[in-house]
Amino acid sequence: MEQYLDLAKYVLENGVTKKDRTGTGTISTFGYQMRFNLQEGFPLMTTKKLHLKSIIHELLWFLSGNTNINYLTENGVRIWNEWADEEGNLGRVYGKQWRSWGYYDKDSTGNFSYHEIDQIKEVIHEILTDPDSRRLLVSAWNVGDYRTGKMRLPPCHILFQYNVSDGKLNCQLYQRSCDIFLGASFNIASYSLLTHMIAHVCGLQVGEFIHVIGDGHIYLNHVEQVKEQLKRKPRKLPTLTIDPKVKNIDDFTFDSFTFKGYDPYPAIKGKVSI
Repeated sequence: MEQYLDLAKYVLENGVTKKDRTGTGTISTFGYQMRFNLQEGFPLMTTKKLHLKSIIHELLWFLSGNTNINYLTENGVRIWNEWADEEGNLGRVYGKQWRSWGYYDKDSTGNFSYHEIDQIKEVIHEILTDPDSRRLLVSAWNVGDYRTGKMRLPPCHILFQYNVSDGKLNCQLYQRSCDIFLGASFNIASYSLLTHMIAHVCGLQVGEFIHVIGDGHIYLNHVEQVKEQLKRKPRKLPTLTIDPKVKNIDDFTFDSFTFKGYDPYPAIKGKVSI
């Protein structure tokens, strides 16, 4: 994971101090790209221990289309608790946009009716039927839902695109805002896992995961933790095996994945800015 350490160094050396929505303050840069060859191992951070359980359950939660945190809390995942309302609802966040993007369409009589699009199923269908397409995209940035306050937290990772080349599935993510210390490692692992899952159900090998970051920032209360992490030498990446019995994107469970060889340094704690 030298790519991540290079990102952290870049932000520390080139970033500017800025105010932010949370009031914490950041060291911020704009525009950065990382590339990970998924054939060389699964890009799970080794310079600090990650809570793999949270990464897997969060992704399965996104894919379920659920936007209430009950599933997460029942499985010991608390990373969304601070943004949920009293009933655990988050509004029309990732799962809603991925699996049931809503829109209105006018029929021949001039009346409008409501429809929904399952972007995940559609992109899988397109990969299978038209793998050379340049339209293999999924978006979480629904301008209408964002502007009308229907999201408790607007999506940070807003758009991802697939590409099929030489029998391999590549994924490029655009992330508008990235918390380098707490968020980036989760995002890298989550979208790499999703790429493995979609490649698996489409009968493809994995290729590259490409991570494009808009505003990449280190919160001022994370600077010392990042410097501590930069002292650590990355270890060998783990490998991922997926249960071959899984054939459909909705059939994955927590037990569908086996990670071998994950040997990270100890975790480094940092406070989440709300």
